[in-house]
Amino acid sequence: MNDVGIIGAGRIGQAMARTALRAGRSVTIANSRGPESLASVVSALGDGVSAVTVQEAATAGIVVIGVPWPRVQQALEGLEWSGQIVIDATNDFAPNDLNGKTSSEVVAGLVRGARVVKAANTLGAAVLGSDPHEGGGQRVIFLSGDDGDAKAEVISLFEDAGFFAIDLGALVTGGAMQQLGAPLSGVNLIRLA
Repeated sequence: MNDVGIIGAGRIGQAMARTALRAGRSVTIANSRGPESLASVVSALGDGVSAVTVQEAATAGIVVIGVPWPRVQQALEGLEWSGQIVIDATNDFAPNDLNGKTSSEVVAGLVRGARVVKAANTLGAAVLGSDPHEGGGQRVIFLSGDDGDAKAEVISLFEDAGFFAIDLGALVTGGAMQQLGAPLSGVNLIRLA
């Protein structure tokens, strides 16, 4: 069972920490200001979460990128990737600036050596961080990626946290359905049992 490192301690990072904790994973969380700046965040998230440097968070088995889009490149600069699973939870608010690429393709280029899975970007932070059991069903979460084993690990993480995961296929085609302004952006579905 992979531990989860989170780069970005804002709303999405904290929501992903809650999700990982619900799934029974240990969590490290980091921001650009250093671990000492995260005392109140760690306290609010509770047991199972520790503050670390960005470099330390990037060594986890699963690493979540949860920083605002304009800071993604800077947040990932200088990090080394060797097989980690990277969950791209980002949204580019100006997708026309990507020269025809999806935001996930851009992220994949910044984390060469990692296995990228696009996930956790179609729901708002408050919804993502809340209990996914609602109305007798499970909240749906979408994901896409090119590495089957990496997707299986991410599906396991979300299912262990109570979500119903739907695999949209490859990173480019699935990512195009998930990014901001695309058909699945902001869609909050509940799978009824």
